Amino acid sequence: MSKKNIGLFLGPFLFIILYFFIKPESLSSKGLAIAASTLWVAVWWITEAFPIAITSLLPIILFPLSGGLSMRETVLGYSHPIIYLFIGGFILAIAIEKWNLHKRIALNIISLIGDSKKKIILGVMLACAFLSMWISNTATTVMMLPIGLAIINQLKTDNKDFSVALLLSIAFSASIGGVATLIGTPPNLILAANIQEEFQIELGFLEWMKIGLPFSMLLLVICWVYLTKIAYDFSNEQNQSITTIKEELKNLGDMSTEEKRVLTIFVLSVLAWLSRSYLQNFIPQLNDSIIALCAMLLLFLFHQKTILEINFLERSRATTLGYITVIWRRYFDCKWI
Repeated sequence: MSKKNIGLFLGPFLFIILYFFIKPESLSSKGLAIAASTLWVAVWWITEAFPIAITSLLPIILFPLSGGLSMRETVLGYSHPIIYLFIGGFILAIAIEKWNLHKRIALNIISLIGDSKKKIILGVMLACAFLSMWISNTATTVMMLPIGLAIINQLKTDNKDFSVALLLSIAFSASIGGVATLIGTPPNLILAANIQEEFQIELGFLEWMKIGLPFSMLLLVICWVYLTKIAYDFSNEQNQSITTIKEELKNLGDMSTEEKRVLTIFVLSVLAWLSRSYLQNFIPQLNDSIIALCAMLLLFLFHQKTILEINFLERSRATTLGYITVIWRRYFDCKWI
C-alpha cells in the first residue's frame, strides 16, 4: 500500500480515535475538536493523500461539523462562507463539463422532446436551462452552440427564421436557467450573502429554489411561446427527423466510469442540498457550503483513476472571489483521467 493510501485512511482514523475515545481533562470539547481535526489535516499534508491545497480547505468542513468553531469563525481566515458554496459548485461544474456529462444530458433531452421545429427549440431550451442551473451560463451556451448549429445545418431548406429562433433560445434559456438555483450564477450568491449580512436571513439552496425554480420555469415558457408563436410562427411546420442528435449520442458511446462517478457525486450533492433541513436534525452544523466542499473533496478521492487533479505549477487565469484569489485555467489545467 502506498504512502498516499495509508494517509488517506490514517487521517480520519486518528481523528475518530482522538475525538471519540480520548478525553484529556485539561482540554475542552472545542479544543479536542480542533486538535483532532488538525491531526487529520497534518496526516494528509505529510502523506499528500490529497493535493496539499485541497487538504488546506479541510478545516472548513471539520471545524464546524466537529463543534470546534462555527462556519463563520472558521472562514474568517479564508473569506465569506458563501464563497465556498460557489467554489464547490464551480469545481463540480468543471468535472461535469470535462467528462461531457452535460452534453449527454442535453442530447438526451433534445432527442426525447424534439420532432418538430417548435419542439426542437423547446428541447434545446430545456437542456440549456437545466444545465445552466448547475454550470455557468457561458459554459452552457458554448457547449450548446455547436449542437444548435448542427441542427440548423441539417435543416437546409427555408430555415432562416428557425436558425435565428434556435440561437436566441440558447442565449435566453441559459440566462433563465441560472436563476433557478443558488449556484446557477454568481449574482445569486452575492444577493444571498448580502441578505444574510444585512437581515440575518439565510437563503439556503432549497429556499432559493422554492422561488427561483418556478420563476425560471415561467420565464422559460414565456420565452418559448414568444419565439415560436409571436416573433416566429412555427405552428404549421411539419415534423423533422433530426439524425444529428442521435449520431452525437452514438458518438459519445457508453458512460465511462469517471462519468458515472461525477454523476453520482452530482446527484448526491443535489439531494443533500435539497434535504439539508432534514439532515440538520442529525448534523446541526451542516450547511450548503460544507456540502459543496464535500462534493469537491470526493472529486479528488480516487487516486488510481483520478476524477480531478489540479496542476498548480501552470496558472494562467485568476478570478478574485471575495477576499481570496482562486488561480485557475480552463479545466484548472487538470489531468482528468
